Amino acid sequence: MEKELIKLTVNGESYEALVKPNSTLLDVLRDHLRLTGTKRGCDAGDCGSCTVIMDGRPVNACLVLALKAHGREITTIEGLSKGTTKLHPIQEAFVEHGAIQCGFCTPGMILTAKALLDRNPQPTEEEIRTGIAGNLCRCTGYVKIVEAIKAAAEKI
Repeated sequence: MEKELIKLTVNGESYEALVKPNSTLLDVLRDHLRLTGTKRGCDAGDCGSCTVIMDGRPVNACLVLALKAHGREITTIEGLSKGTTKLHPIQEAFVEHGAIQCGFCTPGMILTAKALLDRNPQPTEEEIRTGIAGNLCRCTGYVKIVEAIKAAAEKI
């Protein structure tokens, strides 16, 4: 299978990668760029653990072909508070409200919350629940996650 060169911006930095036509954005992030904060979960777009922000919108990196990410701007969990030693307000709120248990869903959940709050800075509880509906958490029951997103909205 012949590889193709893609160029993309990840967390504000430009990268190039030679990828197979069937490689996903998740493969590029984890295997080529070694950004392992983006988790491999179901590989079917059902769990949301691989969520990243692409051109301002949350996407499941396991469903985006790497070739479709060519020329795009990607934010991963590693880039959320890049350039500072402080956590992003959403990350702080997750810690303060006990919204992290095993942590596997956390990067995708936080990036989904960021995209939501960028679009809607003061969401209702129902809007938050709808906004994170594509992200599964087996540990928390979502109550603390919703509380953390509400708190982050107030901080931001």
